[in-house]
Amino acid sequence: MKVLLVAPNVDGTDVGEALMAFKWAEALSARVELTVLTFQRPGRGNVAAQLPAARVVTWPEPAWAMTHERLNAMLKPAWPVFAGRVRGWIGAALARGDRFDLAHQLMPQAARYASPLRHFDIPYVIGPLGGALDTPEAFRTEVASAPLFTRLRALDAYRFRHDPWLRQSYARADCILGVAPYVEEVLADVPLRRFESVLELGADDVAPVHARAAENGKMRVLHVGRAVRTKGLRDAVRALAHLPDLPGVTLTSAGAGEDLELCRAEAERLGVAERVSFLGRVPHAQVEALYESHDVFCFPSFREAAGGVIYEAMRHGLPVVTADRGGPAFIVDDASGLRVPVTEPRRYAEDIAAALRHLAASPALRTRLGDGARSKVAREGIWSSKAKRMVDLYKEILNHRNARPVIRKDRRTCPA
Repeated sequence: MKVLLVAPNVDGTDVGEALMAFKWAEALSARVELTVLTFQRPGRGNVAAQLPAARVVTWPEPAWAMTHERLNAMLKPAWPVFAGRVRGWIGAALARGDRFDLAHQLMPQAARYASPLRHFDIPYVIGPLGGALDTPEAFRTEVASAPLFTRLRALDAYRFRHDPWLRQSYARADCILGVAPYVEEVLADVPLRRFESVLELGADDVAPVHARAAENGKMRVLHVGRAVRTKGLRDAVRALAHLPDLPGVTLTSAGAGEDLELCRAEAERLGVAERVSFLGRVPHAQVEALYESHDVFCFPSFREAAGGVIYEAMRHGLPVVTADRGGPAFIVDDASGLRVPVTEPRRYAEDIAAALRHLAASPALRTRLGDGARSKVAREGIWSSKAKRMVDLYKEILNHRNARPVIRKDRRTCPA
């Protein structure tokens, strides 16, 4: 099968979307004849050298687009440049006789970029798409301090209803992939041909089993992620204040951000500062050690499209306490953790505390859920298995296309 993979950044030495795109490309290149179209970022590892089993076509990423990294990650200002390059290359390739069975626009993950693939008569897939998840109304006052460009998500719903290029991109796709089922609801105003939930995350393997605390009432809870309001660190701190009778339950936070000092102040105000360790930003190797040394992963992010840190924690066999919303609700099942309904801040903290209390009272439950978390990653998340399922989906799409009836001039219907 000849597959064309489109992603603006593909880099096994990077993080975030670029790393995920690389992992997908590497795994898919072992199963299909893969051509990758991407930017080459100055100063980063050569993409073609990183993907020896694939045909790689690159263009230099504009330097002006990388001036503000966070803004670049959120808005992808160079996307029109990249999309134009992709459109021109595909047109020239088809003109010289190249043929592709299927094209896959893997990234950007955010559901707000019109696809150049809509211009060609090639079956195509877009996704896994994420983002476009709104902030629950009861939390909006506390999230009001977010940077202006992060609030542009409010425009997404309008564009799904009225942007002709974006609507056309999704409506013409043979399949839209979403990081979780909520994405199909977000795209309800677009007439999709097919939707599938596919987590963009994966793992190379699962971590070895580590001994964890087995004493009732003692439990080391870990939160990893940027310290911004939506990631739920403040809710985890508030939950700890509802467990005054369990002083052996402690919280460790790994991550920096604008909400960190507010969380420190909250811990002081609630009288739990001695039970919370705010580490700030730490290197990834130290985060891996934290997964091994803690007993429970608490990540109550209430506006989370996916949840890479959840997957990392599950890979290490940590039971998870998370929000019953967005990506976390899709990743964590009853065999791997406890999902908490997102209501309003006071009740949310109380419910998180109840989940932690339940786990603190039962080391056996923690072990069972931790084993379930590790098994889920091993079963569903290893990259080679994910690539096989993706290729199976490609084949389904092509078989469905080939089975569509065509109308001959005499108006009789027959298989294509």
